[in-house]
Amino acid sequence: MSRTTAPAQVDQQADDATLTHGLKQRHLSMIALGGVIGAGLFVGSGAGIAAAGPSIVVAYALSGLLVMLVMRMLGEMSAANPASGSFSVHAERAIGPWAGFTAGWAFWFLLCVAVGLEAIGAAGIMTGWFPGTPEWAWVALFMLVFCGTNLAAVKNFGEFEFWFAALKVGAIVLFLGIGVLAVGGVLPGTEAPGTANLTGDGGFMPNGTEGLIVGLLASVFAYGGLETVTIAAAESEHPVQGVAKAVRTAMWRIALFYVGSMAVIVTLVPWDEKAVAEKGPYVATLDHLGIPAAGEIMNVVVLVALLSAMNANIYGASRMACSLVARGQGPKALGRIFGGVPRIAVAVSSVFGFLCVLLSYWRPDDVFMWLLNTIGAIILVVWFFIAVSQLVLRRRTEREAPERLVVKMWLFPGLTLLAMGGMVTVFALMLREEETRLQLLGTGILTLVLAVIGFVLQKRRESRATTGAGTAD
Repeated sequence: MSRTTAPAQVDQQADDATLTHGLKQRHLSMIALGGVIGAGLFVGSGAGIAAAGPSIVVAYALSGLLVMLVMRMLGEMSAANPASGSFSVHAERAIGPWAGFTAGWAFWFLLCVAVGLEAIGAAGIMTGWFPGTPEWAWVALFMLVFCGTNLAAVKNFGEFEFWFAALKVGAIVLFLGIGVLAVGGVLPGTEAPGTANLTGDGGFMPNGTEGLIVGLLASVFAYGGLETVTIAAAESEHPVQGVAKAVRTAMWRIALFYVGSMAVIVTLVPWDEKAVAEKGPYVATLDHLGIPAAGEIMNVVVLVALLSAMNANIYGASRMACSLVARGQGPKALGRIFGGVPRIAVAVSSVFGFLCVLLSYWRPDDVFMWLLNTIGAIILVVWFFIAVSQLVLRRRTEREAPERLVVKMWLFPGLTLLAMGGMVTVFALMLREEETRLQLLGTGILTLVLAVIGFVLQKRRESRATTGAGTAD
């Protein structure tokens, strides 16, 4: 059997039994493509550039390499056993129910808080366009729209994400095209900058290794969102082929969108220009090139990126919750499915996101900041669970069902161990910086609490099973 041919039978997990398969291949392809283009890239990358200077290109390349390895590992497991619980299901199979519980509910919490943050960001853009309108009204509108979208058939989510992703991809490709022309001195009214901005103003690493480390940490968390495609794949027409295709194109997507755009920006604009931090690197670059209405153009793109992330995160949170409940790791009501959609899980995930918005107004200095700190390093925790799970399941699958390995991790187990080492290194680097140290502490406490709860539930389940078996005997 060829590497791209799906096995005839795939072990669908229990959580997928009544979910529909309404996502088409074009939906899945565009979700995978657009998943790497978020507001963190358009706006958040400015802080990384301010810290690392031109060496931000190296930071994004290093973190991008780590993300590619993680996606390859996740793709291998998801192609072998597609499930809407994705890495949570894999962690349960490889390590134990407590691990699936911890990874799944930590990720659900992350997505719900992220929905609130994205709603706040999108509302801020709208109030800038429509002065005098209250932010809460825009937040409520966005939450209602995307909650409604996800309450309907999954194909509606797919259509929204398809067009959102198409707009984001179009914007980044257009930006890269303009940037490459400007770098080559071909764009009318511009001269080729050469290497002046790369080597001037303090050199390629103006703030030394400390600046590079800060830039590296900023870039790691900008890649969040890629995991959604493996959750969505379980509801696609051809889960195995969909995951395989998405994972195999991850390398050029990351190289083109992240590393490529960072290289264009720091080549064209001095890294320490105030506009890079104040307006965002993409707006600053377009302004530098004299592109009319650059700020408003990028505001539209950022708004689309935020709304796309809201839509995808509500979807991902609801499917993760549904999967956890189906495996006996959450309130049964959350797992109820109507018309192929876990509508109660969608509603609860949306309400939690809206609650995060309210907390940002009521308690911005304590409760809301605590929420932000607790989600600071969750994605790294999830990645570590993915790596450990793949290390265990790869060997198990090779023994029991080698035909399911239609996507294989490169140079196993060497690159899996290298990726785990990279994650440990990032954890260690987070301990060095005061801001990220607080995030690591908050995430650590949340992870520990979830792990203890998951372990207690696992032991109770095992005890009941043993008691039931003894009674039957």
